[in-house]
Amino acid sequence: MLKKIATAASAVLLAALTACGSGGSGDAGSPAADDGKITMGFAQVGAESGWRTANTKSIQEEAAAAGVDLKFSDAQQKQENQIKAIRSYIQQKVDVIAFSPVVETGWDTVLLEAKRANIPVILTDRAVDSDDTSLYKTFLGSDFIEEGKKAGEWLKENAAGAKNVVELQGTTGAAPAIDRKKGFEDAIAGTDLKIVATQTGDFTRSGGKQVMEAFLKSVPQIDVVYAHNDDMGLGAIEAIKAAGKVPGKDIKIITVDAVKDGMTALAAGEINFIVECNPLLGKQLMELAKKVVAGEEVPPRVVTEETTFTSEQAKAALPERKY
Repeated sequence: MLKKIATAASAVLLAALTACGSGGSGDAGSPAADDGKITMGFAQVGAESGWRTANTKSIQEEAAAAGVDLKFSDAQQKQENQIKAIRSYIQQKVDVIAFSPVVETGWDTVLLEAKRANIPVILTDRAVDSDDTSLYKTFLGSDFIEEGKKAGEWLKENAAGAKNVVELQGTTGAAPAIDRKKGFEDAIAGTDLKIVATQTGDFTRSGGKQVMEAFLKSVPQIDVVYAHNDDMGLGAIEAIKAAGKVPGKDIKIITVDAVKDGMTALAAGEINFIVECNPLLGKQLMELAKKVVAGEEVPPRVVTEETTFTSEQAKAALPERKY
């Protein structure tokens, strides 16, 4: 552990306690190792999409490369599981806690516990809705509102008579779902484009397919699908094909993420436009972790650099795509 010991007496006590403990094994249930490494407890949302899988791989690989002892937990998209993992990390006295919140609200209590234990917290990918910004050191991730705006702006320029949009939302209450919706709505305001149906698909391919199947039965005319991530868009493609329609032609499809499966569908013309959301946050996260543990000042907000893709751009990018 890298925390400074204030007195010689407490140093002796710490040494005695450490001698009775065991080294970290990389999971949420074992004590943190006291071997001079930074120990990070990371509470992941889950494995709901290709984006999340790439995000997890990036964090695990970059932790190993940076010499960070990573304790990792998968919350399976349940807030209570993340809170339990964070409390476990506090008990283990890790050096830093990082997590991607399942939803925006309901974090103040557990984050206050971390603050009282003098364990800094870093938010990754998703923000929390809290009036007390002292509960975390920084937020590393995308500008989700801007992502939604990019999707809406492209549609305005390429609508070609389209009017009726159906929206496949991410997990209810999650920051990307809230912000990508807002950004898109802001962009198409004042146009003939209108969201005629919206429902959550929980960021999953199966959820996107199920919701799209229902939309195809209940909505008389669908011109555009706006999906908050690639996986839901890919699920929608399955439903559209099953209904005898041509995705990308009969119904335009716009998604967010730019993972390989989505980019492949974009290159094939089944998706029309993708707004990138970069999952490879591991390196930046490890750099921020080392700084906050050392007591250095870090920016309260670190925005990742991202772009957008058309079909032709996807074809060019796919051979070198890392996720």
